[in-house]
Amino acid sequence: MPPLTASLKVLLVDDEVVRAAMVEEALIAEGHEVICRLQSPASLNEMVARHQPDVVIIDMESPDRDTLDSMALLNRENPRPVVFFADQHDPDTMQAALKSGVSAYVVDGLVAGRVKAIIEVAIARFDAFQSLRQELDQTRNQLAERKRIERAKGLLMKHQGCDEEQAYRMLRKLAMDRGQRIAQVADSVIDVLEQLSPPSSEPE
Repeated sequence: MPPLTASLKVLLVDDEVVRAAMVEEALIAEGHEVICRLQSPASLNEMVARHQPDVVIIDMESPDRDTLDSMALLNRENPRPVVFFADQHDPDTMQAALKSGVSAYVVDGLVAGRVKAIIEVAIARFDAFQSLRQELDQTRNQLAERKRIERAKGLLMKHQGCDEEQAYRMLRKLAMDRGQRIAQVADSVIDVLEQLSPPSSEPE
């Protein structure tokens, strides 16, 4: 993400034309650029993918189910800091919006003087969340790789009649010879040796 003080490219979603023009004016006054303006969030994910904004601002009375679904899809496929300005306060709706990927949920609509601070908070929250998500994904991948390596070692021990240390050395040597990571070699070993293992028959 760009520095918090930088000019930001904004995708604005507002279902009221007059209000949208006022919001855009407030954003421009803060030095930002509205690169795309939508009246409905239906095509939100597609438009974010096309225009690559730094932040998404949605100004609506309250997020309905379609809006929540659109934000959840965006959060999965093209995550961005999302600021939602709502006219109505409803704790359940707010929680649903935050779960859908909203970085900042602001009740009572958009007030020009608060735009800068709110966007900065949203970007900071988004960056922190993305960092945590990447760490979690990395941990999951490492655990999955470890399980595959253990599986490959077990198959080697069974088919080669070797102990665990010898099986690991085989994997490591194969990885060095092929210029691959051990997890990649483990996948190949599993594919080959599981073909050689007869399927276990279930008792009748």
